[in-house]
Amino acid sequence: MSRLLVGPFNRVEGDLEVSLDIADGRVTSAQVNATMYRGFEQILQGKAPHDALVYVPRICGICSVSQSVASARALADLGGITMPANGQHATNLILATENLADHLTHFYLFFMPDFARPVYAGHPWHAEAQRRFAPDHGEQVRAATAARQRWLTLLGTLGGKWPHTQSVEPGGSTRAIDAAERVRLLAKVREFRSFLERQLFAAPLEAVAALANEDALWDWHAQDPLGGDLRFFLTLVRDLRLDTLGPGPGRYLSYGAYAQSGGGWALPGGVWRAQTGAVEALNPHAITEDATHAWLAHAREPLHPLHGITRPEPDKPGAYTWNKAPRLGGDVVETGAIARQLTSGMPLVRDAVARYGGTVYTRVLARLIELARVVPLMEAWLQAIRPTEAFCVPTTLPDEGSGVGLSEAARGSLGHWLVVRRGRIANYQIVAPTSWNFSPRDAQGTPGALEQALVDAPVREGEKTPVAVQHIVRSFDPCMVCTVH
Repeated sequence: MSRLLVGPFNRVEGDLEVSLDIADGRVTSAQVNATMYRGFEQILQGKAPHDALVYVPRICGICSVSQSVASARALADLGGITMPANGQHATNLILATENLADHLTHFYLFFMPDFARPVYAGHPWHAEAQRRFAPDHGEQVRAATAARQRWLTLLGTLGGKWPHTQSVEPGGSTRAIDAAERVRLLAKVREFRSFLERQLFAAPLEAVAALANEDALWDWHAQDPLGGDLRFFLTLVRDLRLDTLGPGPGRYLSYGAYAQSGGGWALPGGVWRAQTGAVEALNPHAITEDATHAWLAHAREPLHPLHGITRPEPDKPGAYTWNKAPRLGGDVVETGAIARQLTSGMPLVRDAVARYGGTVYTRVLARLIELARVVPLMEAWLQAIRPTEAFCVPTTLPDEGSGVGLSEAARGSLGHWLVVRRGRIANYQIVAPTSWNFSPRDAQGTPGALEQALVDAPVREGEKTPVAVQHIVRSFDPCMVCTVH
């Protein structure tokens, strides 16, 4: 058996290393290391509660809105604040804009360029992969980059700027949208829809979202195997058996995405278990963090985030990462678009996961299906806005109490927990999506979701950064700066 240290990875947000044990050309064990400590949870201690909205977006430059929304919800929970309908629509629009930009970035700039590598030169589709997805100059890479730039201009109108948008508040959105702006925003959303329908799907969004199962998907693929980038991806899935690569733990967590003004979620959450094929209600009190193998102080037992401790111990024996190990009722779970599509009842993704599990194929498929599902929701939220009504209500926060803010970032479930004493933050804990997916082993020695998914990945002779390992890592789309915030 040999050991291989892979990292740092390119095309991921932040610093990541993976230690692999390899025997007979396969990974037998993996340890995932988030290498950079940042300390936002400590920085927030002693600050006024409302100041969190200034600090937390700075955790990350590509998913800063997600942090803002989770923090605003925690503050709203602390103060018992309910935002008006316009504020909810605007907040959903701001969050969805960022999340869909991340989906586009992941597929075109992070994930698909790996298939243009020389290692795949012997495959009949390789020249087409290079033409479409070669880094920097691939035709579709350039088109997607331009579409992303135009898409993110929505946030100038919706939130004033991006990243680190400051318009999201516990009481709604401070950036009101007038009638003329709503028309311009609708035009930009429809321009993005046009890009997706011409380039990514080569089909109407509604037709893609209506694909009911695997048989329907592959019948659709057979009509034009190279028509649109989703079909091209499906061609690679079959040729490279991406449906067998990187199996997850079989348990999926979503807090629910895009809160609705009348209650509930546009994409309902919960816990989906492959063993039963059913959604269970989430018990947020069952969430704990285990710091046994983190360079952080740990208690005698895993702690709920409201009672969590973040205190560095860089020389701690047995530790190998700055990431704690979140668990749900003691279980390893996977989060992300795949979890949102499973808990919200998307039939195609449920069928695909029932057949293949959580794999490179089903994770990427779920993100693309989410693009097709959420753009029409954004159109509906814009049409529901009433420009003459309030977008934000005044807020008063108590000097004592606690609050929880649960949200869905592009990469999955994001939670903020805060405790306030004497008008100041006494404790602030964040559990990010990549904290779940890239967690280390816990006190029982159970590997995290990625650590499990990497086992049995093939390693070619002489590979220093195995391409199969890269596919698996990128299918989770890590954001390491959020992981160790």
